[in-house]
Amino acid sequence: MCYWQGLKVTRGQYIRLLAIQKEVQNLQMNRPVQKGFDFKNWPIVKSIAGQKDFEIKEVHWEYIPQNIFNVQQLQDARKHRTWLNARSENLFVNEKGQRSMYLEGAMHGRILVISSYFFERRHIQKIGKKGKVLKATEPIPYCITLKDKPDYFFMAGVLREWENAERHQSADTFAIVTTKANEMMQKIHNKKQLTNPLEDPDPRMPTILPEELAYEWLFGDLSKERIQEIASYQYPSEKMTAWPVDKYFDRIDDPTKEVFYENLPPL
Repeated sequence: MCYWQGLKVTRGQYIRLLAIQKEVQNLQMNRPVQKGFDFKNWPIVKSIAGQKDFEIKEVHWEYIPQNIFNVQQLQDARKHRTWLNARSENLFVNEKGQRSMYLEGAMHGRILVISSYFFERRHIQKIGKKGKVLKATEPIPYCITLKDKPDYFFMAGVLREWENAERHQSADTFAIVTTKANEMMQKIHNKKQLTNPLEDPDPRMPTILPEELAYEWLFGDLSKERIQEIASYQYPSEKMTAWPVDKYFDRIDDPTKEVFYENLPPL
């Protein structure tokens, strides 16, 4: 989830984190929509070593693991899985109970992902000719943002430096941390609830951090327990807002424009 991000920050505008602020310069910060599966760079906030200060960088959105050594291996691996998101529950131990590939990033590479809004598809059961509810569902995309942060907000992220051994080059790579969905996001990220009601659907949302937690995530000397606690933070539903958008939102000039859909129940 949260594989589509949007950002509306103009050059000359400042990115602020409590008392620290940096002017946006020479970065592409106005991005109406970007798909994670394009595997391109995205703006993040990274702490400066030894200082309570940060820099804004464009970093490759895809946390490439250490057992990938060249581009061909990476392209082959993408056919089976990707690393755009990191589950908060698995930052230290993966689903198999083994050392997580994200441990390095959680301990030493915590960053903030800058976002103005993101997109998620809500699945609605289709209605038949005689008004009968069908098993088939229709995906309706929603634009989701915060009520009190019209320009940008911060998502928790983890970063590691990937080395392309074949080319003797290295680059920072990152993933967005996700947590369990709040009440509003459960209604939007609902495909599994409708299609597999007997299974644990575990709907997700990005770990959106208020400024105090964002500052601690970026600069704090944190224990594993505290890292896990912040990574699992669930932004309150009442401080978020969402509305339906065009089904082809990623192909139009204004992907955030609200669209009316007949028989769409309110959130």
